[in-house]
Amino acid sequence: MVRISVVRMRPVAAIALICGASYIPTPTLRADSPVDGERAMQYLRQLCRFGPRPTGSPSMHRQRKWLVAHFEQLGAQVHRQEFQIRHPLTGAPVTVVNLIAVFHPKRADRILLAAHYDTRPFPDQERDPRRRRGVFVGANDGASGVALLCELAHHLPAYGGPYGVDIVLFDAEEFVFGTNRDQYFVGADYFARDYASQVQTVRYRAGILLDMVGDADLQIYQEKYSVQYAPTIVKDLWKIAAELKIREFRARVRHEVRDDHLPLNRIARIPTVDLIDFDYPRPGVRRSYWHTQLDTPDKCSADSLETVGRVVWTWLNRLR
Repeated sequence: MVRISVVRMRPVAAIALICGASYIPTPTLRADSPVDGERAMQYLRQLCRFGPRPTGSPSMHRQRKWLVAHFEQLGAQVHRQEFQIRHPLTGAPVTVVNLIAVFHPKRADRILLAAHYDTRPFPDQERDPRRRRGVFVGANDGASGVALLCELAHHLPAYGGPYGVDIVLFDAEEFVFGTNRDQYFVGADYFARDYASQVQTVRYRAGILLDMVGDADLQIYQEKYSVQYAPTIVKDLWKIAAELKIREFRARVRHEVRDDHLPLNRIARIPTVDLIDFDYPRPGVRRSYWHTQLDTPDKCSADSLETVGRVVWTWLNRLR
């Protein structure tokens, strides 16, 4: 994600919507939710063990193989949406692969749950310029959304709602070496244009993008573009959080975030909310972990992943 600004708005009003892996066994679950934060956290650590995972890298290939096996083992049909781009520095061809894990494929009306699964090539936000070519494993920015989707996938085969659910993992969200030069959201943009150009045999009714949802000091504000394009989904998510007494969902707008939800909303016309905690670790702290070598699993927590997962799972089960 890129081009962040802080904005302050009143809480959103009720506006009509226009628009080679084996999974980890679960311990005892909360009575009010099947979502297991500890298992999601184990997935986050596993993804980080692959190391940095920029588009086209060997570690991205290993991660992708692991993810395909994971979703297939849980009963999904997994499709690869593959295309090529040019490397921003060398011009060499680079293969980009979006993964689409399909649950309940016979249902024409569908819900999209998404995250990006690539990592920034380098920790470009390090204060010391000498450290900006260091190791970036993207525990929160990259792995957290994917890990939570890996956990939610355990429960989707038994999902009894009226919709099919697709988990979509976008590649090349930030295959960026020059911030003011290189293109962001490459995988999401391709997905959105492909969807918009096809005669639709399926239709996405709504979407949720998960990004930076593992912060141990979780505070998720409403994001400006999400309020603009998908106000009803925003309202419903924060209403559920209030009912569940989840204080980490703050019912006011704080950030304007350019992220994968923009092509989904603008090109594909899929009303999509970006659930993102960009204040990493929290508002008012000068030292951010974002795009630095400090974005490691110890800065994330199972509780945060479970908190977001409970809201998303409850929302999914209330859809009619």
